[in-house]
Amino acid sequence: MFDEQYSDIVMNHFMCPRNMGVINNSNGEGTNGDPKCGDYLNIYIRVENNVIEDISFLVYGCPASVATSSMTTELAKKKTLEEALKITEDNVIDALGGLPENKKHCSNLGVTALRNAINNYCKDNVKEVDHNN
Repeated sequence: MFDEQYSDIVMNHFMCPRNMGVINNSNGEGTNGDPKCGDYLNIYIRVENNVIEDISFLVYGCPASVATSSMTTELAKKKTLEEALKITEDNVIDALGGLPENKKHCSNLGVTALRNAINNYCKDNVKEVDHNN
């Protein structure tokens, strides 16, 4: 069974994903798809005073994609844009208690979609965010 290869945290985020859905009043949206496994993700953010006040996602993919997307939103919620841009694939994997080697690429799905959502927000709101910090 697939759950034998995943940590309890991964299974929890897969079975009970956090922040799933669409924010009606979002002001940033980012997408990402991973051709390695066909997964696709939308992340929606609502930013106020440079802080991600709300975040949600819709994902089509495997259990690891659902879990990494869920964890990415948890890590980014209530962070400044600059702090959220510092979230890495390794941060997501570590927060989930690890992923099987053949599923580590799924962590890219959420991190890239989050960055795309922040870029979308900044473009539409003419904000400068330091992407190097």
